[in-house]
Amino acid sequence: MQWDEFARWGRQIADWGRDYHETLRDRHVRAQTSYGEIAAQLPATAPETGEPMEQIFGDFEEIVMPGMTHWQHPRFFAYFPANASPPSMLAEFLVTTLAAQCMLWQTSPAATEMETRMLEWLRDGIGLPQDFHGVIQDSASSATLAAVLVMRERATDWRGNEDGLNAQGQLRVYASAEVHSSVDRAVWVSGIGRNNLVRTPTKGATRSMDPDALAKAINADRDAGMIPAGIIACTGGTGTGACDDIAGVVAVAKAEDLYLHVDAAWAGAGMICPEYRTLWTGVEGADSVVFNPHKWLGAQFDCSAHFIRDPEALVKTLAMRADYLLTPGAEDVIDYSEWSIPLGRRFRALKLWFLMRSYGMEGLRDRLRNHVNWAEELAERLTAHERFEIVTAPVLSLFTFKLKGRDSDAQLAFVERVNNDGRIYITQTRVDGDMVIRFQIGQFDCTKEDIDTGYDVLCELAEAP
Repeated sequence: MQWDEFARWGRQIADWGRDYHETLRDRHVRAQTSYGEIAAQLPATAPETGEPMEQIFGDFEEIVMPGMTHWQHPRFFAYFPANASPPSMLAEFLVTTLAAQCMLWQTSPAATEMETRMLEWLRDGIGLPQDFHGVIQDSASSATLAAVLVMRERATDWRGNEDGLNAQGQLRVYASAEVHSSVDRAVWVSGIGRNNLVRTPTKGATRSMDPDALAKAINADRDAGMIPAGIIACTGGTGTGACDDIAGVVAVAKAEDLYLHVDAAWAGAGMICPEYRTLWTGVEGADSVVFNPHKWLGAQFDCSAHFIRDPEALVKTLAMRADYLLTPGAEDVIDYSEWSIPLGRRFRALKLWFLMRSYGMEGLRDRLRNHVNWAEELAERLTAHERFEIVTAPVLSLFTFKLKGRDSDAQLAFVERVNNDGRIYITQTRVDGDMVIRFQIGQFDCTKEDIDTGYDVLCELAEAP
């Protein structure tokens, strides 16, 4: 492909993208294809000679698009959003065009220095103290793994990386059952072992980790000769939006001298609105915090904001300083590859710059407040309906409900009936062992009318056999 052809197709794809987003409401939200249907249309081997872009793009529309679930659909109410605002998409186009490897300051000075400043903007925007320092990770899962690795090294007097864990004793990490599955993965990938993730009891309407039970579990493990390493708390858990009593957990962490990581992957974006910060009161006492601007805030995936009180501990855990990675004469510069598990890094900060400048923080707050208000209103409407029962009240823009008087199989059948209908997309979770239905509002282009459509679909299909 020549560059003039690249420019022509760039314009054509931009026009296609505009039309795609403007007509999303005309599409089924969830892909309607069967497993293997897409693969069956793809040749078993790569072509030996080049093919024209017209043919490639035509196949994209004919083969790929029918198999896509439309995450940018305004009536995507499943999982959590993966928003891609127009400014962040344009920034990603520039990032892709520049194609820079931003692993070191010297390989992309602008990328490094913008990352520092953008994380300061976000830190101040969500109300964290200025002694937190930020880095952009690819996902909250990576940030949580990094936090667990710091816990491991700290608990082993920084010998885990060098000597392995065989001689270090049995390490323990503490969390509630409401934390994301990435916590389980981080614990076993780190070598601590999944069986050493201690699930503490929860209590209250927010399904919060019980600080007293946490303290008892830690002391019991110490008495048994085990080594408590750290605690992972959550604000806005994936299933129901569970929020731990962060202040209570902080008190335990400080009393026991344990590292505390707070996973706010989804809900952290909401903290740009000061009135929602009561959900994580005490967070200033944590050692690290993560949230994903690529979820609710509108940044193109991938972009996870990881804030650390002591970056030296993170660097001590993760840095590999090979000679070919040194910047002679500039030993004091930040190289963010030392703050992350991968060496390679994309220029992720550019989309944050575009996003926050395009909408302003108040413009972003307005969107999030709308989502929260609409979720509360929808929950009230479902409460008043004879067929539905609210199971967990809205936490920000997420709540759960169920068909009144029906078993778990019926709840799953209802979810599938709704998703096969195609007008909206929802998912399920379990609360106290029972299957219930999740509803989250957070898609960037969602309107009040889309919520009304969601309500109508739920009511209509609840009447179906």
